[in-house]
Amino acid sequence: MHLEQGNIIKIFAGSTGGSFAKKMCKYLGTELGKSEVIHFSDGNIFVRVQETVRDHDVYLIQPIGLDPNNELVEILFWIDALKRASASSITVIIRISGMPRAIRRTSLGFPSAPESVRTASKPPGRTVLSPWIYTAHRFKVSSGSPWITCISCPFCARWSKGMGLSENLVVVSPDAGFAKTARKYADYLGTPVAIGDKTRAGHDEKAEILELIGNVEGKDCMIVDDFTISGGTLADIAHVLKQKGAKRILSCLGHNMLREKGVKRIDESPIEMLISTDTVENPYLAASKKMVTVSVAPLFAEAVLRIHERVSVSTLFNQVPSKVVEDAHPCAASEQK
Repeated sequence: MHLEQGNIIKIFAGSTGGSFAKKMCKYLGTELGKSEVIHFSDGNIFVRVQETVRDHDVYLIQPIGLDPNNELVEILFWIDALKRASASSITVIIRISGMPRAIRRTSLGFPSAPESVRTASKPPGRTVLSPWIYTAHRFKVSSGSPWITCISCPFCARWSKGMGLSENLVVVSPDAGFAKTARKYADYLGTPVAIGDKTRAGHDEKAEILELIGNVEGKDCMIVDDFTISGGTLADIAHVLKQKGAKRILSCLGHNMLREKGVKRIDESPIEMLISTDTVENPYLAASKKMVTVSVAPLFAEAVLRIHERVSVSTLFNQVPSKVVEDAHPCAASEQK
């Protein structure tokens, strides 16, 4: 489905949203808006809109991924620039926010990262379209700035079906917190679920797998999770699965934020393949043959089209159009640069 003639829509990309935005534009049959981002040597950021956006509906594509603080500030600059250029509406598509540790607000004196970002990035009448951190996407709708839900689970699960896995496949959640979403993967694939008993002592990247609930002996296993930063939990649960007699081990993620050490950790683990979406432009993945990236740009493009045409978005995630699925093809990590 393409934008109909007469629809006024502009899609712009932040400094780390370019390749994803181009894929969206291809799906929509439109051109990427002309803009400029300059990073000065002292760390300052300058953005500039290089075409008319007056009275247009504008969509800005920018993740908060591998460089979260700078990427967030850039989004705020873009919102201000577009507002001053008299855009009719501004929709910011933050397809991933790399602030997972700031989610865990365990006592007084800790900030709530989602609320902080919502407050900072919601001028009146503007929308933020975001999957935030979770693959299942848990977001409240805040007044004046609804956070629309997008689900990447069916796309990752779809590609895992072609991996030659046995009929004795088991979906594995690394902890109880992700078990509910793991069951959605399992329902899609028609498999049982096993759950890791994981504990995390502090606000860091160190977690410990204590035990595994479920039978995996002689079975292929698909570890599912919302995101990974260090790869530690995935590698640990993979080793536990091997000890419990699992045959092949794969993993599906909503967002892949691994860097060099994390990529190496996965390469040295029993995990045969790690499938994730292209919500993060991650050049580090190119160093590993185990990494497979599936594009969800068509899904976001379809959501933009429906928002623009005032059509329900919720139905999109109950029945994904065939074109969206067909265009969600795997892409090499080099394509994300």
